[in-house]
Amino acid sequence: MRAKVTLITGAAGEVGQALIQRLSTEFTCESPGAAAFQRQILALDLNPLPALPKNVHQVQGSILDTGLLDRLVSEYEIEEIYHLAALLSTRAEFSPDAAHKVNVEGTLGLLHLAAQQSEWRGAPVRFIFPSSIAVFGLPDLKTKTAAPRVREWEWNYPTTMYGCNKLYCELLGIYFSRHYRQLAVDRPTSLDFRAVRFPGLVSAFTVPSGGTSDYGPEMLHAAAQHKPYACFVREDVRIPFMAMPDAVKALIDLARAPREALSRPVYNVTSFSLSAGEFRDHVLRYFPDAQIDFVPDLKRQQIVDTWPADLDDSTARRDWGWHPDYDVERAFAEYLVPSIRQRYEKGARGPGPDTCA
Repeated sequence: MRAKVTLITGAAGEVGQALIQRLSTEFTCESPGAAAFQRQILALDLNPLPALPKNVHQVQGSILDTGLLDRLVSEYEIEEIYHLAALLSTRAEFSPDAAHKVNVEGTLGLLHLAAQQSEWRGAPVRFIFPSSIAVFGLPDLKTKTAAPRVREWEWNYPTTMYGCNKLYCELLGIYFSRHYRQLAVDRPTSLDFRAVRFPGLVSAFTVPSGGTSDYGPEMLHAAAQHKPYACFVREDVRIPFMAMPDAVKALIDLARAPREALSRPVYNVTSFSLSAGEFRDHVLRYFPDAQIDFVPDLKRQQIVDTWPADLDDSTARRDWGWHPDYDVERAFAEYLVPSIRQRYEKGARGPGPDTCA
């Protein structure tokens, strides 16, 4: 009999490590909110993860390896998928073909797997997909100023390969959820696709890894190490941000929301909006000796200029009760600064295990 698992792809990344810590703790503690979920986690990534909780099993490999996916299906009953694996925005611009292969073909393969698992199980597989602010593409700064809070269906004209990949994968997820099995077996599929569009994410525990919004966390990590930092966007550029614990919360809260409560498959979520200059000012409050200059990189600056200054997440708040725990003040004072200081005082390390509340 195959073991029932929650599959997390891209498990070694920023969101993946934080999600594993949160879910593994809840599963171990058997909290009432986790009752509908299985207690085993299958973590898939090309890179090894640090020490794992007992209820997490890592499989090292690629989401593009169809043989590996076939083996996972034969060994496990996958009830839920958090598909985090992706080639991020800046790296994707340098390798658009590789980005399409990983971000689109990898997602397509997992959607096929989820649809098949749903059919075999006779019950829905939840497919939770983190999308991005990169799916938006405002044409100029005048429009960006005139549209300060963008809704899900507005300005879906991405200007980067990463944004194109994410938007197309949203549409693929909707297709597999609503139409794919109807065509194949003349009945509705049970695949349950849900996506959140994240703003820039800021983590205290993992080093930024190629995102175009990473200038914010890079400022903090450089300041904590007493290193000068040249910010690659203008001082006035403004986008929304979110602390990593809230990103994990959004994924889990959306996964647990009753399906009948959801009015759309894709939701904006956000926390606070800052200009690059305001982000620097917050860093200087806690690291007054930080050396932060602005040396815009033309390519990355052009990308950020097409992203909204803020996101309208009112539908997520209405449908599934979304609200961030960390506004800008709490994000810096209680999460980012203490944890980043501790990281560099005691040496780099990942997040420790949480305790049961």
